[in-house]
Amino acid sequence: MILQKRTLLLAGSLLCYLHNNAQTASDVTLTINAKRTYQTIDNFAASDAWSCQFVGNWPSAKKTAIADWLFSMDTAANGAPKGIGLSMWRYNLGAGSAQQADASGMKDEWRRAESFLESNGNYNFNNQTGQQWFLTAAKERGVSKFLAFVNSPNVQFTKNKKASAEKGLSNLDSSQYQNVATDICKSLEGLRKKTGITFDYISPVNEPQWDWSDFVQEGTPYSNKEVTALTKVLSNTLNEQKLSTKILLGEAGLIAYLYTDYDKPGRGNQVRDFMEASSPLYVGNVKSVAPVICAHSYFTTSPYSKSIELRKQLAGKIDSVKGLSYWQSEYCILGDNNGEIDGNKRDTGMKSALYLASVIHTDLAVANAAAWQWWLSISPYDYKDGLIYIDQNKTDGNYYDSKMLWAFGNYSRFVRPGMKRIDLASSQTDSSLLASAYIDQKQKTIVSVVVNNGKEKRNLNLQGISGKRKNVQIETYTTDATRKLAKQTAGETVTIDPQSVTTLVIHL
Repeated sequence: MILQKRTLLLAGSLLCYLHNNAQTASDVTLTINAKRTYQTIDNFAASDAWSCQFVGNWPSAKKTAIADWLFSMDTAANGAPKGIGLSMWRYNLGAGSAQQADASGMKDEWRRAESFLESNGNYNFNNQTGQQWFLTAAKERGVSKFLAFVNSPNVQFTKNKKASAEKGLSNLDSSQYQNVATDICKSLEGLRKKTGITFDYISPVNEPQWDWSDFVQEGTPYSNKEVTALTKVLSNTLNEQKLSTKILLGEAGLIAYLYTDYDKPGRGNQVRDFMEASSPLYVGNVKSVAPVICAHSYFTTSPYSKSIELRKQLAGKIDSVKGLSYWQSEYCILGDNNGEIDGNKRDTGMKSALYLASVIHTDLAVANAAAWQWWLSISPYDYKDGLIYIDQNKTDGNYYDSKMLWAFGNYSRFVRPGMKRIDLASSQTDSSLLASAYIDQKQKTIVSVVVNNGKEKRNLNLQGISGKRKNVQIETYTTDATRKLAKQTAGETVTIDPQSVTTLVIHL
């Protein structure tokens, strides 16, 4: 196409110009090849679990400020973004443990979740008011995609009438599949009527490999056979109700469960079982099933070499199924990560932000994730699980941003849905500096996100195809110890500060 050729020529002119004007001893050479494209970005997201049920009822000024941080695409007078511009919002369809209160068996009421279905069999769409406030706030600020997720079926349909399983066995009998599917569809349609929002996706199963028998939060295990059976019933019900919502499958507790049984035979190898036509459990041809498989990046991010190896295996498996996309659909910093960083204790500074940015990089640039989604958008806990932190108070309290929020924003605010990842080769072969690039053909823009984990400044020597162009416009947005997506106009040399995450917006 003429537009593509012109875009590539302009990109080459720009990169050649920078190459001729940015030669220093500390250079890192980044070679961008806009001709070679990879996945199309679908979304960056976070979930409303579990604090939004309370924070959505906080004083207006406070919850509005929090919503702006998460969703806004506006800019301040100094050019810095007001928010990270999430492009999808994950909404928790609770199982009713909140209505059960202490009888739910869950000690932490902040991890209980309300359902619309009441014990009398009626639906009350005045429930989940806090969650619905954030749902509407996301739409008002330009979020265009919405996903509802189910951790446990409604307690009225589970075997033990609770939202947590027992003895590592599925808490849902097959005789209840239709009731669960009907409940999901009624909930989605009720939300549409109440808020005007049609959910693009429903995720009916979460981390089915885990036992979910400790009553810490809502959840139940499933075998792949059970997931397939439930999926078919749900698809039929969605179609009968004329709902356009697509079913998102996977939500594997580890990425390895997508391409190997690992330690959970019958619950792993989800790509093979769900998406390969030769499988007896195949659902890739089921009408409402999205051509997407998703998993969670927990416990596979350290050391760096292992992270790369696992993601290469994952990418190879995804590529073996024509038309299949991969989404990284849940992550926060858990565990000890091979001694590199511990999930315990809040960290609103750059150590966690750099680790997070590096994880996002490997998921996008190695695993070819088309979407990247964070777990708790708002956390009351002393843990590295939140983008925004709050006092654990149901009605009011203080709120705090984190550098993880803004480092995530280095991706989510600028790498927009529909952009394609393009090839970028770096002369820095270790993890001290990580870079990826994305192109928007319509806007004639290349976006590159550079993570400098090192303690020294690095000058970028950008290279590409031949050409010459004098008028080059590059904007940088930097998150570091003192800045939050701070905007600058780059000169002839683009410098990446130490221990920072920087987004380059290159106007072609």
